[in-house]
Amino acid sequence: MALLSRTGDSPRTGIVHFGLGAFHRAHQAVYTEDAMAVAGGDWGIAAVAPRSADVVTALQAQDRLYSVTSVSARGNETRVIGAFSEVHRAAADPDAVVARLADPAVRVVTLTITEKGYHLDPVDGRLLAAGDLAADLETDRPPRTVPGLLVRGLAARRRADAGPIAVVSCDTVPSNGRRTRDLVRQAVMHHDRPGLLDWINEQVTFPGTMADRIVPATTPAVLAVAERALGCTDRAAVHAEPYSNWVIEDDFPGGRPAWDLAGASFTDDTSAWERLKLRALNGTHSGIAYLGALAGCPTVSAALQMPGLREVMSRFLVADVAPSLIPPDGITAGAYGRQVLDRFANPAIEHRTVQIARDGSQKLPQRLLHTIADRRAAGAEPRWGAMMVAAWMRYTRGRADDGSPLPLDDPLADEIRARQADLLTLRAVFPQSLAEDEVVRRLIDEWLASFDKHGVAATVAGAAT
Repeated sequence: MALLSRTGDSPRTGIVHFGLGAFHRAHQAVYTEDAMAVAGGDWGIAAVAPRSADVVTALQAQDRLYSVTSVSARGNETRVIGAFSEVHRAAADPDAVVARLADPAVRVVTLTITEKGYHLDPVDGRLLAAGDLAADLETDRPPRTVPGLLVRGLAARRRADAGPIAVVSCDTVPSNGRRTRDLVRQAVMHHDRPGLLDWINEQVTFPGTMADRIVPATTPAVLAVAERALGCTDRAAVHAEPYSNWVIEDDFPGGRPAWDLAGASFTDDTSAWERLKLRALNGTHSGIAYLGALAGCPTVSAALQMPGLREVMSRFLVADVAPSLIPPDGITAGAYGRQVLDRFANPAIEHRTVQIARDGSQKLPQRLLHTIADRRAAGAEPRWGAMMVAAWMRYTRGRADDGSPLPLDDPLADEIRARQADLLTLRAVFPQSLAEDEVVRRLIDEWLASFDKHGVAATVAGAAT
């Protein structure tokens, strides 16, 4: 069957995006496509995959087009997205990526590189300048990391006098705008680059964002759905839930697409939205993933069919999450939490529990530990949050309750295995204040003892009564 192909012109490049995964293709690229359709503008996306060649090869073969299928119990809706003006594999041609960052036509850089792509300590935000990143910052070799590419590209932009630019993190990290700014500043200061930091302070902004849509990994079944809907082959197809939300701080010195006309919201401060999503959505998602995987549930929607799990997650949201934050105006944490659980229960979204369970050491602090710390500071006992942390600890042992293997896909996997006797001593994940908190230790130990004695499914069912 023929491949998807373009019949009109490609848009001209105005954005460079790092991270060519399914989430970007189903989220920011869709908003950009819709914004150009409504308001015009040269905002085509030069999409950069840091390492993976497969998606770049697939997109190049089909004129940089791909499809997004929104799936729900009511049926599917498939559309073709043409927002990509070019695609690059950074590992193959880093100089081309640096040149694009120095192009005056490029006025926005966006990022979806996951937590570990920032090379920052998840506890204290220090730059982890070792290995490839250290070589990127200390030598003139072609850069291999996203921070290295950013610093080299911004330096080239300064030399070219290419004008101001916004660097926009769309990743699920706390205060993602400030964190990205700190990353760039630390990377510049790591190796002396005279004048660059002053130029960045004057010419580069780092707007915060909250980006939300459930987008599972692409599978052969997803590709088959796209082929039936399109009548041709799409090797870069993605599928997602119908819901989508994007809240952005409006700080774009070189201009931006009319994302507001495509459904995005602009604000002066995204922190309330970020905190709500990290704790209520992502924290719940991780908890369901660990508990579900341990109980043998392959997907999130299947896990929510487990007796008692929805009630347990509701109690986590009400008792631990809601008191730990102030939601955005017009939003209540309770209503948001109920909506989140309804979205997770969508049977058409086959979001695999082991996929969400990846990189737990990078996700745990902002998704769960900050909630626990805030509740302890208020004198409360965060029983349900401790249950989620205990589930992660149990998951890292590598076996589900039925004995089947569970993958420990984590950048700290070796250290996690070495510290199984007391994971709370893992300082790259747990701050000392939590590790030495006797209440937190007791709550986690009680849940672990119950998991070992009764199994996760029975523990969850009993806790919900």
